[in-house]
Amino acid sequence: MPIYNKLVRDLIPTIIEKSGSKPITQILSDEEYITELKKKSFEELEEYMNTTNKEDALEELADLLEILHALAEANGSSINEVEKIREKKADERGGFKDKVFLIEVQDD
Repeated sequence: MPIYNKLVRDLIPTIIEKSGSKPITQILSDEEYITELKKKSFEELEEYMNTTNKEDALEELADLLEILHALAEANGSSINEVEKIREKKADERGGFKDKVFLIEVQDD
């Protein structure tokens, strides 16, 4: 029997049951939930970093976005509020569309 000890999507236990296996789960406290979401974000980011094609990259980006939604809600906010903050920062400091790579800053 494989041991996972990780946060999974809500329907995964049902999917496991339908396959004929029995999942052993627990419901996390709010603090544990945020900790596990943070761990999951690294897992999903690593999976994205290891992609080699556009289709897989988009799948992993969707997973990261799902984690961002959950983290926003777990922190008492929403992805819409996070988006407003992102827009404000983009207005003030720019985004990453211009592909600017800073090499160094020389002081006079």
